[in-house]
Amino acid sequence: MNENSVPDAARTVLTGDDIERVLTRVAFEIIEANKGTDDLVLLGIPSRGFPLAQRLAARIAATAPGNLDPASLVGQLDITMYRDDLRHSTTRTPSPTRLPAGGIEGKVVVLVDDVLYSGRTIRAALDALADWGRPRIVRLAVLVDRGHRELPIRADHVGKNLPTAKSEKVRVHLAEIDGKNEVVIEGAA
Repeated sequence: MNENSVPDAARTVLTGDDIERVLTRVAFEIIEANKGTDDLVLLGIPSRGFPLAQRLAARIAATAPGNLDPASLVGQLDITMYRDDLRHSTTRTPSPTRLPAGGIEGKVVVLVDDVLYSGRTIRAALDALADWGRPRIVRLAVLVDRGHRELPIRADHVGKNLPTAKSEKVRVHLAEIDGKNEVVIEGAA
């Protein structure tokens, strides 16, 4: 598609308010699965997984007893060099990996991403994670699971299951990156 062409029909499936409700639910699911916030680390996968991890950390910290700093829960995990499609795709700029001060060794790490599709991004994240330490448990939280898995990977916490056709594209827009909050399907009938 060039800049003068008309985009395929787009359908909004989550509004900004929907995203906020979903993130609140997922935050409570994470707390419940972990039986609190002890040893919990949220690692966002750039680019949109990181702001989602920050939002989840803020919700989790707000419910924790005491003064839990959300920044102590959250980090960013770059997976660029672990992807299996590097030779087939355009150049990707790595993002820095930032771990919380306590690291990930022996922690409960929740990988956070925007869309779960083939599972290849999460496979790359698991490979990258191994280079930084050995978590006690690794879980996965995604805003949208659209199906079409190519690898045996399943999310533990899903904001919305969104059956799609392979020809459709799911676009997540977040205020921190895109100036608005919504999830749309492009190419929808």
